[in-house]
Amino acid sequence: MSEEANKKEEAPATEEQKVHEEAAAILSLGEESKTAATDIKKKGKAKSIPAGICFIRSTFNNTQVSITDSRGGVIAWSSAGKAGFKGSRKCTAFAATMVAQDAARQAISKGMHEVEVRVQGAGAGRESAVRAIQSAGIQVSLLKDCTPIPHNGCRPRKRRRV
Repeated sequence: MSEEANKKEEAPATEEQKVHEEAAAILSLGEESKTAATDIKKKGKAKSIPAGICFIRSTFNNTQVSITDSRGGVIAWSSAGKAGFKGSRKCTAFAATMVAQDAARQAISKGMHEVEVRVQGAGAGRESAVRAIQSAGIQVSLLKDCTPIPHNGCRPRKRRRV
């Protein structure tokens, strides 16, 4: 009887040992993946970009602001629709102010201090967007109007007869 009792005690001990070994193996795999994860560099942590270009596109229906680095890679962007405006409220000067502030905050968080502003279009939010960028804490070094102007471009439609 004592031999049978010893066998019963040994059998659970070996099962427990197997469980402990499996748990240790799983834990060691977890530690390896953690060390591998720390070796890989994170994409979001880029070096700060001190200067860039701010493109403001102000149409009669919307205002879009995108802030790029000097090579043209977009760092931050915003539009009136993204800011929560719908319909005819998107083309207001207030919407343009909110859009420019949103884009400027994103750019400041990535280390931008100075931009040259290029404005395109004839919408209501041209000047207010530029003022909002300045008030957000970004220094404007250059202000340029890039609105496309036709030099007697396309032939107009035929005249309407009433």
